[in-house]
Amino acid sequence: MKFSKEKWIIILTILIDVVGMGIVIPVLPFYVESFGLSAFEMTLLFAVFALFSFFSAPFLGALSDRIGRRPVLILSIASTALGWFIFASAKNPFFLFLGRIVDGIAAGNFPIAQSYISDISKDDKERTANLGITGATFGIGFIIGPAVGAALGSISPALPFWVVGILATANTVAAYFFLPETHKEMDKKRKIEINPLSPLIRAIKQPLFKARYIAWFFFGLAVAGMQATFAIYMHERFNFSPSAIGYIFTGMGAIMIFNQGFALKRFWLKNFKESSLELWPFLFFAVGFFLMSFGNLAIFFLGLLVMAFSQSLLRVIVTSRVAGFAGPARRGEALGAMSSIMSAAMIFGPIIGGALFDIRASLPFVFSSLAILVSFFVIKLFRKDMPEGEMGKKLEEVTVAA
Repeated sequence: MKFSKEKWIIILTILIDVVGMGIVIPVLPFYVESFGLSAFEMTLLFAVFALFSFFSAPFLGALSDRIGRRPVLILSIASTALGWFIFASAKNPFFLFLGRIVDGIAAGNFPIAQSYISDISKDDKERTANLGITGATFGIGFIIGPAVGAALGSISPALPFWVVGILATANTVAAYFFLPETHKEMDKKRKIEINPLSPLIRAIKQPLFKARYIAWFFFGLAVAGMQATFAIYMHERFNFSPSAIGYIFTGMGAIMIFNQGFALKRFWLKNFKESSLELWPFLFFAVGFFLMSFGNLAIFFLGLLVMAFSQSLLRVIVTSRVAGFAGPARRGEALGAMSSIMSAAMIFGPIIGGALFDIRASLPFVFSSLAILVSFFVIKLFRKDMPEGEMGKKLEEVTVAA
C-alpha cells in the first residue's frame, strides 16, 4: 500500500495520541487510589470524560465538515494536553475530575482523524484498508504506551500523566506545522447544530445508520465496562502487577497490529464480504467475554485472545461502513455521532462494570458478553444496506431528510 505524505502525517498524529493514552492505562487505577477513591469512584473518572465527549463529539464532527478537519483536530489535541496537565498536578479528587472534563470537552481526536483518512481514500476497499492502518497504529501505540507507562509509574505515580501531556503538546505543534487540510467539500454556509442530539435524531430516521448505531452503543457498553475494571480484576484475581498488566496490553496491541494492519487487507477483505465481517465477529466477541469470566487463567487468556481479534476487526468494519454511507460532506458529523454514542456507552459502561465488580469480580465480563449478543442480533435482524459499490454518496442523497 502506497503511503502519501498526508497519510504518514495523520498516522504519526494518531500514534503520538495513542501512545499517550496507552501510557496511563496500566497505572491509572493505582494513581487515583492514592486519593482514597473506591473502585466505583475510579470508574466515574471514565464516565465524566465520556459525558462531556458525548456533547462535544457531534458538534466537533459537524464543525470539521464546515471549516475543515485540520483546525478542529489541532484544537482537540491541545485540549487533551491541558486536561492531562491538570490531572497530573491534581492535589485532590476535584482536579482529577476537572482534568478529565477538560479533555472530554474537545475529545474529537480519533473520529476527526478517521474522517481525514477517509477523505483521502479513493474507494470503499481503500477506505477500509486505510482505517485498518489507523487501527494498527492504535495497536502500535498500545504496545509502546503501556510498557512506557509501567516503567514511568514505578518512578513516580504522577509522572506518566506529565509525559502524556507533553506528548499531546508536541502532537499539537506537529499538527499545526505539518498537517495539511484534506476536506475539499467544506460548506461554510451550513448551519452548525450545537445540540448533540441532532445527528443522533437524524440517524434514527436513517435506516442505514440506525441498527449500526444501536449495535455500536452496546459494543461500547461491553468494552467500557471491561476496560474500567480490567486492571483491578487482574490485580485482585491473579495478583498481576502494573508492569504485568502493561505487558498484557502490549500483547493485545500486537494482535491489533496484525489483524488490522496485515490480515484485514490480505485475508479478511479478500475472502469475506464486508457485510459478513460486520456481523459474525460479534458472536465470537461475545464468546470471548464469556470465557474471560472464568477464574482459570488459561481460559481467561483464551477469551482475551478471541476478544482482541473480534474487537479489532469490528472497530474497522463498522466505522468504514458508516463513513462510506455518509460520504465526505457529512462524514465528520456521522463519525462524530458514532463517537458520541460510544461516549454515552462509556458513561454507563464503567458505572455498570464497577457496580457489578463490587458484587462479584467476574460479573463485568458476563455483562459484556450479553451486551455484545444484543449487538449481534440488532445487526442480524435490523440492519439495512446499500447495493454493493454505491457507498460514498452524500448523506443527503441516501437518507430521509431530517
